[in-house]
Amino acid sequence: MTTKNFKTIPTIVILFTILMTYGQKPYHLKGKITTQQGVPVPGANILIKGNGQGTVTDFDGNYTILVIGDEVLSITSIGLQSVEKKVAGKKIINIILPEVTEELNEVVVVGYATQKKEDLTGAVSSVADDLLKDRPLSSVDQLLQGGVAGVQVTQTSGQPGGGISVRIRGGGSIQGGNEPLYVIDGFPVYNNDISLGVVSGNPANPLSSLNPSDIASIDILKDASATAIYGSRGANGVVIITTKQGKEGKPKISYETSYGIQELRKKIGVMNASEFAALRNEALLDRNPGGGPYQYLGPEEIAGLGAGTDWQDAAFHAAPILMHQLDISGAGERTKYLISGNYFDQEGIIKNTGFDRISTRINLDTKINDDFHIGLHLTGSKTNNRLAPGGLVSALLTMPPTATIYDQNGDFTLRNPFENVITNPIASLELQTNKSKNFRVLGTVYGEYTLWDRLKLKVSLGTDINNLKEESYLPTSLYEGSLVGGEAHIASLETNSWLNENTLTYNHRFGKHSLEGLLGFTQQEYTSAGFSAGSQNFVTDALTFNNLGSGSVALLPGSNTYSWNLLSYLGRINYNYDQRYFITTSFRADGSSKFGKNNKWGYFPSIALAWRISNERFFEPLSRTINNLKLRLSYGMTGNQEIGVYQSLSTLSAVRVLLGSDFVTGFTPDRIANSDLGWETTKQADIGFDLGLLKNRISLTLDAYYKKTEDLLLNVEIPWTSGYGSSLQNYGAVENKGLEVALNTINFQGDFNWSSGFNISFNRNKVLTIGDGDTDYILGGNFNGDFIIKEGEPLGSFYGAVSNGILQPGQEAALGALTGRSNPKPGDRIYKDIDGDGTFSTAADREIIGNAQPDYIFGFTNTWSYNNIDLNILLQGSVGNEIINGNRQTLELLTGQQNASSEAVNRWAQDNTGSNIPRASADPSNIFLDRFVEDGSYLRVKSIVLGYTVPGTVTSKFFVNNLRFYVTAQNLLTWTKYTGFDPEVTSAGNTITKGYDAGIYPVSRSISAGLKVTF
Repeated sequence: MTTKNFKTIPTIVILFTILMTYGQKPYHLKGKITTQQGVPVPGANILIKGNGQGTVTDFDGNYTILVIGDEVLSITSIGLQSVEKKVAGKKIINIILPEVTEELNEVVVVGYATQKKEDLTGAVSSVADDLLKDRPLSSVDQLLQGGVAGVQVTQTSGQPGGGISVRIRGGGSIQGGNEPLYVIDGFPVYNNDISLGVVSGNPANPLSSLNPSDIASIDILKDASATAIYGSRGANGVVIITTKQGKEGKPKISYETSYGIQELRKKIGVMNASEFAALRNEALLDRNPGGGPYQYLGPEEIAGLGAGTDWQDAAFHAAPILMHQLDISGAGERTKYLISGNYFDQEGIIKNTGFDRISTRINLDTKINDDFHIGLHLTGSKTNNRLAPGGLVSALLTMPPTATIYDQNGDFTLRNPFENVITNPIASLELQTNKSKNFRVLGTVYGEYTLWDRLKLKVSLGTDINNLKEESYLPTSLYEGSLVGGEAHIASLETNSWLNENTLTYNHRFGKHSLEGLLGFTQQEYTSAGFSAGSQNFVTDALTFNNLGSGSVALLPGSNTYSWNLLSYLGRINYNYDQRYFITTSFRADGSSKFGKNNKWGYFPSIALAWRISNERFFEPLSRTINNLKLRLSYGMTGNQEIGVYQSLSTLSAVRVLLGSDFVTGFTPDRIANSDLGWETTKQADIGFDLGLLKNRISLTLDAYYKKTEDLLLNVEIPWTSGYGSSLQNYGAVENKGLEVALNTINFQGDFNWSSGFNISFNRNKVLTIGDGDTDYILGGNFNGDFIIKEGEPLGSFYGAVSNGILQPGQEAALGALTGRSNPKPGDRIYKDIDGDGTFSTAADREIIGNAQPDYIFGFTNTWSYNNIDLNILLQGSVGNEIINGNRQTLELLTGQQNASSEAVNRWAQDNTGSNIPRASADPSNIFLDRFVEDGSYLRVKSIVLGYTVPGTVTSKFFVNNLRFYVTAQNLLTWTKYTGFDPEVTSAGNTITKGYDAGIYPVSRSISAGLKVTF
């Protein structure tokens, strides 16, 4: 027997033994490995436990392996969790690999670089991948809602494409901006609502021009250690948005589409026609107790009116929402590419309103050689907003139900038939034209050259170009249009921002030491130019705004232009020793044209320390339970340059005066110079820890912070002898302090997977001082409410009267002076005598009656998957914030000239003296009081995504790599005591007048179905 034959004997014996043991022959097992999202996993390792035999998946995630019996497969892949699976005689086994529990190896984007989570020293959070997909949203900032600790997102309008207010760790500025800085593929963008004031309704949200389906990741920088690298624009936090790139492998074509229906969450209860007629009779009798020339209705006539017109039903409807997305991506030996196109169309839940966007994106990265590569991020978009007429929502609520939409001839009723003038809101909605169009190009081209192994130079050039056009026409067929013979307006605004960034990065790892350095020089310029024109008295409505010259009365045109420049030097050093001790220092110097000549430059340093205790030797006995424990400490300074332009300069305004019979144009000074006008500076300290338990199946992050904003920019009163009433100066301070908790858990792992993410944030805001010897500053209300800035109180504090009951018969002499009326009557409201002088006045008898700051906000995400089915649910809420319900205040005027709240059916009357709602009155006092301040707390099912990924064994027959179907619900359920349309709303994006709700376009709820197919 040869040696070769002798060596085969053990193999034959082993194989014979296996066959005898299992009583079956070897066979080929096939299957496909995918992620939870259905994406194929190439290069995954499949091993048979115990004998070491194995294979790897191909590019499409497919595998074939020789098995015998009841063996166990072990499947592993970098970045994903390992899974074990029993063969159990099966011939096809498809396996889903959940996301890796070890999050520390994930890379997050920080300022001008990327870092591993394990190396972070600052407070940086990321939006979970599950929240970035399958959600048909008009704007990328909506992706932040509920997903990240310390981030509060509030709708300023439910209008499709409308505004969003975002606060990261509270608002610190009174007159400056409070929105975070958005950095989109390296280009910084500040989210100011864009509007020229020509089109009625809400201004456009510039972030709505970006396609959310293009987003790969969103990272939020919160503490000064993370944001100081952005210097004068980092005080309100930084949101870094990175778009998708091509991945290695053969080209992929992906198509996604979804279609859904939106609807109004709830209606506001108002009186029907019969109830309103009874109210009107009472109000008319209050005005003329002996009768008069006005219309009175008898009991039979009132009963015959029935329900009347439901103006809300006439305006609101179920509205469709549609999305198409096409991606072509891939990567060769030297080039990665992604080309995408998107169409998004969202009709508003108010008829004849809506938003649509068409956009395209090109992302390229090419290696010229091993040392040099260049790249491009370029997106272009065109958006169209169809806006509701100004004041429409309020008109729908106050329009008398006794009025009709159409007259006997089928034409629109021009106005309310009573003596008061209330235009027909449905006619305005149907016949008015209010359009806003925006074309935007945002792009960055860059080159990176490796000078030597550890030193890289990167140069980038970028631009952001916006062209906005607004058009409106008020036809003569409307009552309000007939008064001016029709009115047309056109406005245009062009903004252009260019950016140049030059950075040197140095990376060196030697022994147990790791050193990363960054030096940079950046410059940016922003210019804006706009004009507006209009005319009245048109011969025909046919031309609308397309021929202003056909209007015989020209309105005063307007135009303006401005620019600002920012020049910056920046640097950062990251050092760690043995993955145990970390230090990060950064510095930025910003020179801005916005500030006075004596304060052009601001300097913003930061330092952060971290200690990974879990990497210490003494911690080894606990390492099986506690996988990661890191303490973090940081302190730094950031600034805020969002104050407008030319505020430090003495400026002139044009005025027109009548001299004799002619108008003459002149100029008058309107601002005094302030050469010392400087930055608002925010100093922030943060202490936190990161904890991982049970192989990081449980991860906890906790941060406590304190930030103080000093040198607030305030319009301070100055002596009138100067010729001016006020001057913008640096006065005052505001603090925000709070606690953030983020908990992520892997609850089950295997065939059935369940993971959870919970975050909760507590922030306390307080005005420390407003300077110049003052302790408070009262702001005029937005018609229905007053606000106060007061030392020791939070921003957004409501200032008003306090209700103290209803005047009853016989109390006129004792309490009549507290009604604020010269001729008090039973049924009038009594107000609290705050100054103790025995009478009520709106000036003296007010106090703080609430504020818009929540006690805490939270989000709770759960993701389940079983085989090819996955489910994600996001709960989101706010507790302790209050809202001024301006609609309710208007609906409780009870004048009989406009509709009223359905609750007012139970108003005070001689036979109903126990009511807390005052009597009907033709001349009520419109006083802002605590009754109209409501609890704005809510719990909401923000989103639900249910998906099914078709097995690869089925899709492969049709040359399809992946096919996924899903159903998505947004704002499906809401639990709240707030009586308005929706609690997640504010009509003001600023911090001072936040929490005011009056006539805002309501937020909708929606259900959509979609599919995504990849070839």
